[in-house]
Amino acid sequence: MLIMAPDIPQARTAGLGHWLARQAPAHGHLDALLQSFCREMTGRGLPLWRVTIGFEILHPETSGKMITWIDGVVTVRRNDRANSLGQDYRKSPVKIVDETDRPFRRRLDRPSPDLPMLEELRTDGATDYVIFPLPFLDKRRTAFMSFATRSPGGFGPSELADMEMAAALISPYAERSVLRRIAIDLLETYVGRRSGKRIYAGHIERGKIETIGAAIFMADIRGFTTLSEGETQENVITVLDDWFECLADATEAEGGEILKFMGDGPLAIFPVDGSVDEACQRAYRAASAALENLAGLNARRSAEGKLKLAGGFGLHLGDVAYGNVGGRRRLDFTVIGPAVNFASRLERLTRELDVPLLMSEAFALAAGQAHASLGHHRIRGLDRTEQVFALVPTLPSPLAREPEAGVNGDLAELFDAQPEESGRLAATSAR
Repeated sequence: MLIMAPDIPQARTAGLGHWLARQAPAHGHLDALLQSFCREMTGRGLPLWRVTIGFEILHPETSGKMITWIDGVVTVRRNDRANSLGQDYRKSPVKIVDETDRPFRRRLDRPSPDLPMLEELRTDGATDYVIFPLPFLDKRRTAFMSFATRSPGGFGPSELADMEMAAALISPYAERSVLRRIAIDLLETYVGRRSGKRIYAGHIERGKIETIGAAIFMADIRGFTTLSEGETQENVITVLDDWFECLADATEAEGGEILKFMGDGPLAIFPVDGSVDEACQRAYRAASAALENLAGLNARRSAEGKLKLAGGFGLHLGDVAYGNVGGRRRLDFTVIGPAVNFASRLERLTRELDVPLLMSEAFALAAGQAHASLGHHRIRGLDRTEQVFALVPTLPSPLAREPEAGVNGDLAELFDAQPEESGRLAATSAR
């Protein structure tokens, strides 16, 4: 319900709804729409100096977003979730509006020590300030629009009524933008950017899959069950978060996508969008960076008197089925197939050989780096042995012992990969 806005036939907002209906589709983002909207409002005679739209979103690192127009210049600020309820919020007009669901107005003709943000505006020359809750359909999250002026004497009654109506008129367009942002952020957070885009684009049918080539990256914490015994749930979650951060940061930096966390191990892919070699090189760099991140984490844990974490990494190259599997109303967007199973077997083999990382022959060849062959080994579920490769030099596991020789007897044979890739993916897809 509008509180300040009476029915004024000659209001400055007359026809503004029609203007928004015509103009909003041409503006792809809310910040661009706000720029045009404020230009339109000042052109209609409203004495605006500063206008802000703020709203809450659902993102693990960002709690909200504020789009601010000041004298024709638009800036965007994202609020860190860790500080979302900090002093800046507790001593702000936004908190007042959140708690009352009513407009809040203050003339800035005297100091405002209780609201530091308004005191800053007063220092910058503002004479009046008003903030309105936006009438979003979803009332569970913060949404507001505020206006400030430098006009002597501040806002008049008709101007306040016009601004409240203006906020109500732009509200549906703002909410549409916010809901889209929330949907995209949630999909990217829970299924990854690439998969999230596909789901948002309408790839939601059960059994709808496609075969893609990918470098597959699987990892696991060694001895996690033992490590977590006797620990509080909070400490276990902290360990998992630290471990996953080591891997996630490295994976995302190289354009990979973590599809899921399975217990204490992630499943990530680096799709072959162009060169097979390039996909494997990105996965290789990500795994190397993850090991470096883990070493840094262990240094901090050691300094705190905590046990070090040991991880195993399996890297493979092959074709995977990529898409929706699951029940009729509960789906998982993932990858499945023999190549995924093989990567999992490699990760498990790192425990037997006490090395932090193992690569399949197909992956090692495509990655194009110098690797150490650890010989041929039996892979669970296969009726043949497979040659596996480790980093050169092999980074020791915190629990490492000298790895045993492979079934062919040779412990480490330097293998300089050749750049050829013809036929490689087809040859590995059945693994």
